Amino acid sequence: MAVLLVDIGNTRIKWARFDGRRVAPARAAAHARWRPADYRRLFRSRPAIGRVLVSSVAGAKVNRALAAAARRAGAGIEFVAVPRRGGGVRVGYLEPWRLGVDRFVAAVGAHRLFAGVPVWVVGVGTAMTLDLVDARGRHRGGAIIPAPALMVDTLFDRTAGIRRRSRGGSRGGTGLFGRSTRAAVSQGARYAAAALIDRAVEEGRVLVGRKPLVILTGGQAGAVRPLVESACVGVADLVLRGLAVLSQS
Repeated sequence: MAVLLVDIGNTRIKWARFDGRRVAPARAAAHARWRPADYRRLFRSRPAIGRVLVSSVAGAKVNRALAAAARRAGAGIEFVAVPRRGGGVRVGYLEPWRLGVDRFVAAVGAHRLFAGVPVWVVGVGTAMTLDLVDARGRHRGGAIIPAPALMVDTLFDRTAGIRRRSRGGSRGGTGLFGRSTRAAVSQGARYAAAALIDRAVEEGRVLVGRKPLVILTGGQAGAVRPLVESACVGVADLVLRGLAVLSQS
């Protein structure tokens, strides 16, 4: 039977089948308004699913709904927990469980896809996370900042003047130097995220002896990638690929 790989983030859920050799094309949806019955759609295709492997940062309520759907479909389900070592990656956090499971699984996927190459694994979702994995699979730590959309939302929430001046009007260009408040905020956030990535590459080079390759993933990766000057590759289903590796461990 096939393995169903499921990546549940703060706002979106992705899933794909894995037959032991190939990860099928992924499907995705926003899950905020899903009811328990909606999770059953993951199990409707044939052949039947025998096992479900999940990376979830969405919380207990969502996890319970998915587990109930799996039981109804007769499939065993396992939620990945972060170990000290797994899937070829050794976690560098002092307390491994404090590393987000999606970050760990993405690191596993990147290390397998780009074997022998040091990588910065950058997930751009609600938050932007950066994790350095050296060529031997040693996780050297990371950084977390708000992703561009969250930077923008925070400014609007906490500053009445910026929020008022950004409503309506022209976007005022697409470069760093916006000619409207709306452009200045949105472009400033994108450039800030990209600048951190480029700085991380230089910091990583000192630590591992060569420039790490940037692996971009996540729903907002497309907003940042054009501004990154360092060598980078986009892998939209990186967490699912990491789950595929772990399913064979």
